[in-house]
Amino acid sequence: MGLLTALEGGFGDAADALVIDGRALSREQLLGAAAVVARRVAGAPALAVLARPTPETVVAVVGGLLAGVPVVPLAPDSGPKERGHILRDSGASLLAVGPGERAEDIEALPVDLAARAEPGTPEPAAERPAFVLYTSGTTGAPKGALLSRAAVAADLDALAAAWQWTAEDTLVHGLPLFHVHGLVLGVLGALRTGSRLVHTGRPTPAAYAGAGGSLYFGVPTVWSRVAADEAAARELAAARLLVSGSAPLPVPVFERLAALTGRAPIERYGMTESLITVSTRAAGERRPGSVGLPVDGVRTRLVGEDGAPVPADGESVGELQVAGPTLFSGYLNRPDADAESWTADGWFRTGDVAVIGPDGFHRIVGRASVDLIKSGGYRIGAGEVEAALRDHPAVADAAVVGAPDSDLGQAVVAYVIADGAVTGEQLTAFVAERLSVHKRPRRVVLVAELPRNAMGKVLKKQLLESASGPV
Repeated sequence: MGLLTALEGGFGDAADALVIDGRALSREQLLGAAAVVARRVAGAPALAVLARPTPETVVAVVGGLLAGVPVVPLAPDSGPKERGHILRDSGASLLAVGPGERAEDIEALPVDLAARAEPGTPEPAAERPAFVLYTSGTTGAPKGALLSRAAVAADLDALAAAWQWTAEDTLVHGLPLFHVHGLVLGVLGALRTGSRLVHTGRPTPAAYAGAGGSLYFGVPTVWSRVAADEAAARELAAARLLVSGSAPLPVPVFERLAALTGRAPIERYGMTESLITVSTRAAGERRPGSVGLPVDGVRTRLVGEDGAPVPADGESVGELQVAGPTLFSGYLNRPDADAESWTADGWFRTGDVAVIGPDGFHRIVGRASVDLIKSGGYRIGAGEVEAALRDHPAVADAAVVGAPDSDLGQAVVAYVIADGAVTGEQLTAFVAERLSVHKRPRRVVLVAELPRNAMGKVLKKQLLESASGPV
């Protein structure tokens, strides 16, 4: 069985099997146009794709996969320095572009939706890389994570089992196509399970409400906007699953979505390097603030700073490490980064800190580099403090960091978007009433918005820079 099972037939083929920003394609049309791309790129070291939310992007990605050529998605808004680094580092010799788009310093491959060819290449080996996805670390240029075809297939099959995702579903999302969430899950997932796909272009509440899906993907920013639009949210009551990922879903948003739609959201956890490794289940409990249980084939463990195991007691915080078939093959041309990322016994160091309960449910506290705060001898998870702040009725969102402090080592500083006349002192007292006193913010900064990346994740490095003053 190939990677893109739905393109092999047997699932039916409606004229609108894929709808991307209002433009429809059948799977036969997609396969015919992608086969032309596959013939053009066969033997290339890598195919870069200017990944806009268009049918041309999907055709280009599928063409690269048919040819067994690693696909390198490029963010449309990437700057020339970043784009140049990715093209050089990946070895891409072609850049797939849509109508009217140009390529600089690399040969352009225009994608024609009307072009047709018969697929003629055998299924590439499972261990071959499907993608080189570039991910930024705390320092240096982005690193290219090599994701094999086998890893992609294993993860999509595990998610299909966890979410009871079948060809009877219509998947709806409006996420970027240069990330795992929007591209691997949100496009290849439909092309493997046989579900219909509707990409809304932009993920607006109105677009989601009008799409008529049974399965929806979104990031917390999307779900927050849907929850704030009562009419749009109620239109999603007919959906089977609402899936949230790429960042923690605030508990108030979870609860409002559940109240308006009658559907408690599914939350899941993953990384570019690991794909999705932990998720709540379609047929199981969906607990606010929790990402659930490891998916089929994945193992997890918590490790302390001393390398010792951390108990799964629902309280102890440790670094989350994972093992299983969904993991990447390593970083392209970066043996130094590989050595840092893997343990001697073959587990991947996620760099995220988490708590695992006795029942196996996982709660992600955040990144070890910015979300594990060491204050006055205590280890404090930023996510726990953020959740407590979001419980306040006047708080729309919050981000917590550990600012350098000469006395405590690090002090808890909260950046809060709040409605109404609430003060920092009141919010500090609110947290102290709900958590241990040492977890209360030492400073609360009221802000109009939080800096975020394209997937809605808060850019805490920016907050840390502004929090470095006296507390």
